[in-house]
Amino acid sequence: MNYNKYKGWLYLLPAILFLGLFMVYPLVDVVVYSFEEGYNFASQSFSGTGLYNFSYVLHDPYFMQAVKNTFIIVIITVPLSTGIALLISLGLNSIKPLKDFLQTVYFLPYVTNTLAVGLVFMILFKKTAYSDGLINALINMFGHDSIDFIEGPYWAKMFVICFYTIWIVMPFKILILTSALAGVRQDYYNAAKVDGTSKFRTFYKITLPMISPMIFYLVITGFIGAFKAYSDEVAIFGTNLNAAGMNTIVGYVYDMLYGNSGGYPSYASAASLILFAIVFTITVINLMVSKKNVQY
Repeated sequence: MNYNKYKGWLYLLPAILFLGLFMVYPLVDVVVYSFEEGYNFASQSFSGTGLYNFSYVLHDPYFMQAVKNTFIIVIITVPLSTGIALLISLGLNSIKPLKDFLQTVYFLPYVTNTLAVGLVFMILFKKTAYSDGLINALINMFGHDSIDFIEGPYWAKMFVICFYTIWIVMPFKILILTSALAGVRQDYYNAAKVDGTSKFRTFYKITLPMISPMIFYLVITGFIGAFKAYSDEVAIFGTNLNAAGMNTIVGYVYDMLYGNSGGYPSYASAASLILFAIVFTITVINLMVSKKNVQY
């Protein structure tokens, strides 16, 4: 018997077992739970199978609010964070002496605990009995009334969470884009200078196409990360996100499992599959768009 052809599978066996136990099996379990109606966690029994769990979730106002919040966060933060990170990376790339130092400074928020950063943001924006917060102090300087960003109107709370999300994700994007810009061959820029090409045209025709794979990577990972948002909202608005009106899809899934309305794994599984379908659809659309706009 030729054992050499099985040697590769033997090396892969630990990883296959690990992935099967902690990824494949839970995924299959989620699909099964989502179709089991009236599932009782204690007795491990259910009353039937069907699409009721999906119907319940899609008609739940808390879930629809979570979908609305998640989409607003995705639509605002992904383009803005990517665009701002690109501008900062271009600036860093032009400052050669301080490039490494400034790149390290910009990367610090990424290695800081997100909950700690969230608490800092809450202190900056939250109105208390003793202070209206630093941001409101700046608003008052321009003659405007204070705004309760944490417990006030919906748009104010959404502004805080979008601002916070952009702040958290930008360091990683700056690092990736700075590295991508450093990888563009100088010969292209030299040829553009000889031809007398303007800086904007050089950026549009040389820089942007050369770093387009990295931009596309950041957009894809940005969409996926934004759709998984939950801990950021908890850090700023607390654990009762439904009361604050700032819950997300992942937060809804968690609440169905462990929150005040917890104990409903079937509803949580159905919501998880809906989230998967949304992320999968958007990812496929991005992949189709990238075939025409990304140059590898």
